[in-house]
Amino acid sequence: MTDLAARKHILGLVDNAVEHGARQRAACNAIGMSERTLQRWRIGPDGDRRPARVQQPVNKLDDAERQHILAVSNSQEFAHLPPSQIVPRLADQGKYIASEASFYRVLRAANQLRHRGVSKPATGRKPRALVATQPNQIYSWDITYLPTTVRGAYFYLYLFLDIFSRKIVGWQVYDEESSELAAGVISDICDREKILPQQVVLHSDNGGPMKGATMVATLQKLGVIPSLSRPAVSNDNPFSESIFKTMKYRSNYPHQPFENLTAARRWVGRFVDWYNEEHRHSAIRFVTPAQRHARQDDVLLTARQNVYAAAKARNPRRWSGATRNWNPVRVVHLNPAAKARSDAQLRVMK
Repeated sequence: MTDLAARKHILGLVDNAVEHGARQRAACNAIGMSERTLQRWRIGPDGDRRPARVQQPVNKLDDAERQHILAVSNSQEFAHLPPSQIVPRLADQGKYIASEASFYRVLRAANQLRHRGVSKPATGRKPRALVATQPNQIYSWDITYLPTTVRGAYFYLYLFLDIFSRKIVGWQVYDEESSELAAGVISDICDREKILPQQVVLHSDNGGPMKGATMVATLQKLGVIPSLSRPAVSNDNPFSESIFKTMKYRSNYPHQPFENLTAARRWVGRFVDWYNEEHRHSAIRFVTPAQRHARQDDVLLTARQNVYAAAKARNPRRWSGATRNWNPVRVVHLNPAAKARSDAQLRVMK
């Protein structure tokens, strides 16, 4: 319902447009109203008999009734239940306070529809922010499924990644998930990489193999520091999620299931060789993970800078500003705080 002041303002706008040569219909279309409405408004305030007031239903809940609904919903008996469960239980007790829709409406207005009373939202603490400045400081690992020829059966790829270099430092394919098998893989990695106690943080999600007794005991024995994601929060383990996506979106990823364990291991072995030795990773200035893990990236990137500097010297008109940024990535964050994330973005922009 448009009030009288607004009507007069709109009529003035239309009249002004018509005086300057516009057609009344075009002016009405421009402001989204019909000519019939304009004609009715011109009759005057007494001509439009519709009441300019907000109508309220006669059965609207008053303040006391709304407070009663909130009190019942937050009582010890009903605090953990939604309105769809509260209203039938009240009916079983011979009580009617309000409809189910009214319960929902009142709770929504009080911002208590989702969690109230003893029913609190689950609050998983975010994993502490970690920073890697060289290889063999922070590993990320996870398990992904590989399809088999048997419906509902899978092989399981255990994959461990160094987040600083992006190198796959260890992997294995088994036909089951277990803490014992994962413990064997990390033991081999620590031996091969010559990991010292308290040198490496191992980050993973909250899966059974990650928290199994054998895995926990092995990490304690090796001096590897565990770090766990929040339950059902995949973003807390982004490096493992990313490499699995890279693997499964490869053009040569098998379209058919793996016939046996040997076939699965053979394909994963070829993928790991390509990823570590040939793949120029965009997050580490397009050097290979193996080169960065061996700390060869500084020399390679300096050579690239020299190539670009020489090219710019030969033909400076090709560049309107600085040449491409080939500075090595010095710091890699895992689950950074907001400030650390924005600082890292600023460094990239520079």
